[in-house]
Amino acid sequence: AFATIYIFRKDVSEIFNGLLSGVRKEVNFSIKVILSMIPAAFVGIFWEEEIENLFNGNLILVGYMLIITAILLYLADRAKSTKKNVSFLGSVVIGISQAVAILPGISRSGATISTSVLLGVDKEKSARFSFLMVVPLILGKMAKDIISGEIQFSSTESLPLLFGFISAFIVGVFACKWMIKIVKNSQLKYFAFYCVIVGVTLITYQYVNS
Repeated sequence: AFATIYIFRKDVSEIFNGLLSGVRKEVNFSIKVILSMIPAAFVGIFWEEEIENLFNGNLILVGYMLIITAILLYLADRAKSTKKNVSFLGSVVIGISQAVAILPGISRSGATISTSVLLGVDKEKSARFSFLMVVPLILGKMAKDIISGEIQFSSTESLPLLFGFISAFIVGVFACKWMIKIVKNSQLKYFAFYCVIVGVTLITYQYVNS
């Protein structure tokens, strides 16, 4: 979340300033972000435990979900470039794809960017919306875990946590820039091929060892 805020710091600043001054463009964008959050928040609140259970060594599910991600990425890569913005209805549809991406093996950024592009939204704007829409969700989840006591801090853990935070931030910055470049240059198909290879490998491994 902090890496995304850093990469899109200008956008985040414009959104906050626009909200404070009542700029219609920024208010509408914020409403779209809120709408996109609803499906994933709904799933997370009511089915958090069931979803966590899906991550317990279910390699076949991960494999098939990676293949679905690959199909979405390939279709988005083939889509024609447009200059459209995310609509209110589109933000809900993109939000649904984000909720589906809670499943193991579905790439959140891949699913949301692909869905946005397939809806006819400009590729660069799709990437921007995809990264910005997840920031409130991540910060909200962190706040919830801290308040509930699931995340606790102690003096002995402060240094490892600091190193972990810095490492995650640096990796996140490079990952964001890399993903934006891939989307802008219509290179999603390469990521799609990678997902297919990993997906087929996981499925084959699970069947051979079952």
